Amino acid sequence: MLFELIGTFVAGGVAALAFWALNRTLGGRLPSWLMPVSAGAAMLAATISSEYNWFDRTKATMPDGMVVAQSIEDTAFYRPWTYAKPFVSRFVAVDQASIRSHADHPDQRIVDLVFYGRWTRTAKVPMLFDCANAKRADIVDGVDFKADGSVENADWRDLPADDPILIAACEEV
Repeated sequence: MLFELIGTFVAGGVAALAFWALNRTLGGRLPSWLMPVSAGAAMLAATISSEYNWFDRTKATMPDGMVVAQSIEDTAFYRPWTYAKPFVSRFVAVDQASIRSHADHPDQRIVDLVFYGRWTRTAKVPMLFDCANAKRADIVDGVDFKADGSVENADWRDLPADDPILIAACEEV
């Protein structure tokens, strides 16, 4: 976030400097109000560019075995350009390298989900999936794993068969 702020200020400074050089070359013929307008426009362009490129930059730095399962696009009234093209503000990645299952229950898997957000902390949450029955359960206090691999006291929630997180969690790697 700090680097983006610095980049925004640098873009404004470069635009103001470019305007100053152009105006000096033209002998001061340009209106003086154009300098802050050009600096502000450059800062706005840098901010918008950063918003739209965040998802691709973040995805490119994810370790091997991480698969983006779902992305959420947002719009905001204070960002009117997002109504023309929404930007990805958060997404869920499945850590397929972390998939754990028991030999007696191969369709039940514990998978780490990683929640990324544009201005939020990244959160890694283990989740239990039943691939055969299209269900998921949060691993919370009270969920008990028996020696034979069975799960007790899990609050199973039905998922649609085409749920992208279920598909990524149940995919054979």
